[in-house]
Amino acid sequence: MLNLENILNEKIINNFSVGGGCIADSRKIKTESGKEYFIKSYSGSGNQILQNEANGLKELSKSGAIRIPKVVYFDIEFLVLEFIKTGNRKTDFSESFGRQFAEMHKTTSELFGFFEDNFIGATLQKNLPRKENWTEFYLENRLVFQFKLAEKKGYVDSRFRDLFNRFEKVVPKLLKGSEEPPSLLHGDLWGGNFMVDEFGEPVLIDPAVYYGHREADLGMTRLFGGFDSKFYSSYNEANPLPDGWEERVDLYKFYHIINHLNLFGTGYLSQTISTLKNYLR
Repeated sequence: MLNLENILNEKIINNFSVGGGCIADSRKIKTESGKEYFIKSYSGSGNQILQNEANGLKELSKSGAIRIPKVVYFDIEFLVLEFIKTGNRKTDFSESFGRQFAEMHKTTSELFGFFEDNFIGATLQKNLPRKENWTEFYLENRLVFQFKLAEKKGYVDSRFRDLFNRFEKVVPKLLKGSEEPPSLLHGDLWGGNFMVDEFGEPVLIDPAVYYGHREADLGMTRLFGGFDSKFYSSYNEANPLPDGWEERVDLYKFYHIINHLNLFGTGYLSQTISTLKNYLR
């Protein structure tokens, strides 16, 4: 940690491991002056992941709508963030979270995508080339990219290939009528990627940021649960969703399901196949 002491210009007096997900080494440190920091490092291609995470956190913070950990420093070894103390949810936590998340989505861009590719878990997430059309972006940069990766990993048989080819053709019809400008997305919001700060307010962490359709963010929140009806009703009051958004939830969950197939293997194969079949009935 000598290099980190030079960066912070302080001696580190406490350094211990904390939970940081399945691919990161995460630590909390305390310096001689009493300042506390959250440190992340990755093995392998960590330097790119660290840069992407830092850029994503900075982009989310631009909205000013919801608390995001401040990026203190990053290089090829470390990502240094402010350390945020955890607390208990305030009484109206879900309502507040829903409103803040809806306000964040009001930050928009001219194009879908992001200025760089990043990662969804340990999988490359293709944000380039950026596109004007959401359906094209979602198909090519999200679904087709993941399908081709599944092919490379040996998960695709003739049945899977036939289902996906037919599914590709119906996606434009499924998304028709929901068109919106590109919104700033967290990209990977599930129960493990937010925390509660010392004031009882939500904090977004571990993003996979890009500008996309905000329904894609809400789709991910439905994959593993953890978000109650008050979250969604407050969101919809603050930033009303297009008609039929709940009918498109599974379509946006599918990106994460096939990504989990690519990350964790055949335990997600049946769910991938059944999702495709549901849209071809």
